[in-house]
Amino acid sequence: MPTGDQDAATWPGPPSVRVSGPLAGPDAAAVLDLVRHAADEDGVSPLSEHVLLHLRYGGDPQARNVLLRLGDVLAGYGHLDPTDQVAGPSGEMVVHPAYRRQGLGLALGRALAAAAGDRGLRLWAHGDLPGAARLAAAAGFERTRALYQMRRSLREPLDPPRLPDGITVRTFVPGQDDEAWLELNRRAFARHPEQGAWTRADLDLREREPWFDPAGFFLAERDGRLAGFHWTKVHGRTAAAPHGHEAIGEVYVVGVDPDERGTGLGRALTLVGLHHLRDRGLQQVMLYADEDNEPAIGLYESLGFAHQGTDVMFSRPGVINPDRKAESGLRR
Repeated sequence: MPTGDQDAATWPGPPSVRVSGPLAGPDAAAVLDLVRHAADEDGVSPLSEHVLLHLRYGGDPQARNVLLRLGDVLAGYGHLDPTDQVAGPSGEMVVHPAYRRQGLGLALGRALAAAAGDRGLRLWAHGDLPGAARLAAAAGFERTRALYQMRRSLREPLDPPRLPDGITVRTFVPGQDDEAWLELNRRAFARHPEQGAWTRADLDLREREPWFDPAGFFLAERDGRLAGFHWTKVHGRTAAAPHGHEAIGEVYVVGVDPDERGTGLGRALTLVGLHHLRDRGLQQVMLYADEDNEPAIGLYESLGFAHQGTDVMFSRPGVINPDRKAESGLRR
């Protein structure tokens, strides 16, 4: 939720706000261009992977998109996801760096709140930037959740994975393992509404991404039944995704069946993925975990990870977050 320098007198045109469903090609392209400008300025993407995927591939029909223009120039964007029936709608927003600190962030926030209706609104701010905190306070929001980004070097020694007795590990087979994996994901993240609510469409979108590689998607089995998984990701400067920064690995998501908790399977699967990423020649690996998920953070710290940055959720007073703790890794 980043919130520049131009005075309103030099705006390229009068402000206008439009709220719509899925965005057509030109509008989606303009939003992605705005996101690139903000990421270059702030050093962090203002939007989550989930939102960016829908912008690239046509959008979620239930989502609402808020476009704030100054004349013909897209100066701000907001995304509202109304689908969480437990915690209520959540939003993300960004203002172009050239037009910040001029009230446009508050205008976007009001438009998102109106679209959310009486169910309240939660806003994600990526990077825990001071401007986002100031904007949230001005709009009457309070900090209610923090998501840590953690990193470690892959040049440092790694313990060998020690699998529990009876567990075997193989890689994911698209078209064969999809439904079984979705069921395991629901069980592993039953108390984490974002991750646990994934559908086949959510999985299919990620399988279409340039970074998707089933060779880095590990499944643990016990007696032919899925017991856990570690899905790794590589992003940055690769042949599939020639970004401006060096490639970095990610512990994208680790999940363990509730029946396997306490067996050490989560740690073993994490190490399986870390060895895979190091064998690919990567130098660093990152992950996300909730600030209050002490078991997960303790596990990752024991594996050499350290806190690198924070994403923050802001909510209006009275909007309650459900318990999101899970034994294994968490995704934003």
